[in-house]
Amino acid sequence: MIELSLNNVSKRYRIKSDVGSDKGANRLARRIRGLVNGRTDFWALRDVSFEVHTGESLGIIGHNGAGKSTILKLLSNITSPTSGEIVINGRLAALIEVGSGFHPELTGRENVFLNGSILGMSRREIQSKFDQIVEFAGVEQFVDMPVKRFSSGMYVRLGFSIAAHLDPDILLLDEVLAVGDASFQAKCLERVRNLKNSGVTIVFISHDLAAVEKICDRAILMEKGEIRCMGSTHEVIHAYEMSPTGGGMSMALEGSHDASIQKVGFFDRSGVATSGFLPDEPVTVKVELSCKSQVKDAVVSILFYTIEGQVAFELSTESSGPKLDLEIGGSTVEFNCESTGLRPGPYLVDVAVRRRGGVEAINVLFQAAIIRIDGMLKGRGMFTPPHRWGITRVSVETADNTVAQV
Repeated sequence: MIELSLNNVSKRYRIKSDVGSDKGANRLARRIRGLVNGRTDFWALRDVSFEVHTGESLGIIGHNGAGKSTILKLLSNITSPTSGEIVINGRLAALIEVGSGFHPELTGRENVFLNGSILGMSRREIQSKFDQIVEFAGVEQFVDMPVKRFSSGMYVRLGFSIAAHLDPDILLLDEVLAVGDASFQAKCLERVRNLKNSGVTIVFISHDLAAVEKICDRAILMEKGEIRCMGSTHEVIHAYEMSPTGGGMSMALEGSHDASIQKVGFFDRSGVATSGFLPDEPVTVKVELSCKSQVKDAVVSILFYTIEGQVAFELSTESSGPKLDLEIGGSTVEFNCESTGLRPGPYLVDVAVRRRGGVEAINVLFQAAIIRIDGMLKGRGMFTPPHRWGITRVSVETADNTVAQV
């Protein structure tokens, strides 16, 4: 049975023309110019069609601006399509922004009932699940305390727990599995799996490719408001990761044209091309370059950063290794990293070539690739650097002239 479907759905936004650029014109003149210039159309979605069957889990991935958020708003009834038809058979619940309905002055107990009601649960339903919700969130000792005194972790854990104990026919997820610490994230993932196993239909919109692969049966790759490809989760993620343009996101910044970046590849310890690694797994990065003229004392750097734009670390020929001279023709610069130590999740990669000491780049490839880190990593922080530890015992003489090891 088809539980959810989009049939030739399009969404258009009218963008007002810029009427404030002419600072010399008076207000009336700018208004008249604005009426003349009118508005331009931006199509966030164009003729999107797909179906989700009962008990199926569908992942929707793509870069920022691809149309994922628009699909989310349409399915959540936040906005309406410009054309096309959306059919939903059953009770739909959306886990979008956990804890968004909390009142800071109310206690955790009161907010469970308030937020549960907002999400469509009856009072009797909330009462029957109250103990499970509080236990799942791990806030038993603090449930009668105003949530304004909660830590940020307690706040989001309780918010997710309320939403996760809904009994919908269709569950809409949007980047909500990345709440709390690593252990709670694993707990959230297990909860979603249990809902899936109980027959709940799931639509999961996310940048977290590892989570999409674990949860979803099928996936859709969105690009510029259209479906680029649809199929098995593994195939769609592979298409997204291995695209020459880094999943449709790559942009090149040309400089002197003396050298250009042709390709960026990631390889595991066996030399097999891949985009998924464990935190402690060796990573090899190969940057293929093409030079029209010789570039003396060149610097090649690779920048890793999160989907949110936070820099994780940089690999560069400037910080280690011999002087790099690029000759006319093709060259491949290889970086070997014992491990990244990064937290699990997706990471974007920029690659740049410049001359040592120079500010202006010869060539930059923004978002040249996407990699993902799988598995679990204990501890705090963005990453754990490779390290070893040891202990040295010192002999000391005690009062009775015996020697002790401390």
